Amino acid sequence: MSKVRAYITSFLLRTLPLSLSGVLLGSLLAASDVFFKTTTFVWAMLTTVALQILSNLANEVGDLTKGTDNEHRLGPIRSAQSGALSMREMVQAMIVFGVIAIITGSLLIYEAFRDLLNWKSIALFIAGGASIVAAVKYTVGKSAYGYRGLGDLFVFIFFGVVSVMGSYFAMSGVLPWICVLPAVAIGFLSSGVLNMNNIRDIENDSVCGKRTIPVILGIQGAKIYHFVITLLAVICLVLYSMLHSAGWTGYLFLLTLPLLVMHLKSVYRGEGRALDSQLKFLSITTLLIALLLGFGQLLSC
Repeated sequence: MSKVRAYITSFLLRTLPLSLSGVLLGSLLAASDVFFKTTTFVWAMLTTVALQILSNLANEVGDLTKGTDNEHRLGPIRSAQSGALSMREMVQAMIVFGVIAIITGSLLIYEAFRDLLNWKSIALFIAGGASIVAAVKYTVGKSAYGYRGLGDLFVFIFFGVVSVMGSYFAMSGVLPWICVLPAVAIGFLSSGVLNMNNIRDIENDSVCGKRTIPVILGIQGAKIYHFVITLLAVICLVLYSMLHSAGWTGYLFLLTLPLLVMHLKSVYRGEGRALDSQLKFLSITTLLIALLLGFGQLLSC
């Protein structure tokens, strides 16, 4: 494996559709309320990509250091695990993308408010700083929250609440309470993707001391949890459209219901490596939901 290919493998580009879903939805909802700034949107997308890649790199470093990346893990073999990249190279890549996230995030905030020192800018700086810390601390360090059953909560917060509401706030400078509903929905679906990953690797995680939700609840409990958060996501989206939409296009996201049903059937029947395809499936479905809801609200104006 060449170095370039190894880095690209560790970037886990397949995770980008999920990470972009929240920013896209928040931006489209802001546009439907007559708020949109093209340059702010571009910087928001670039910042999200940098944070996601940083998170993926940190996750690989943390799991390898703790011994969770081994021959028993069912996911794809990672670059550091295979020896294609050294630990030093992985850490250097983390630093690069951390710096990129800081730069693009600062440009995002400046474009949004034209002032880096007002309370709105400071609020986004705090959210951005917390996102960087969360990206790294998922598996890195002795207090890694991903090893204490808190991964789903942090994904819910940063992929859902912060991503959707933060992008809306950057576009508009205001934050109506109703934005909580789509933000929570994307958070639940994002947590579902992580849950799929953790159900797949439940046996190896349990042996290595990684206490994920599936390890804590057991595989059947984790599947019930998955059904519940998926249902709650749909309920939140329906409530949002009922309270906000001015027309039928606000319900376009319901076209994805057959996809969610197919996904839940696969979750019910599958385990182990058979669930690996469902990570990508739910990620793409979440992106599709975000686009249909966002454009649907835009068309209903």
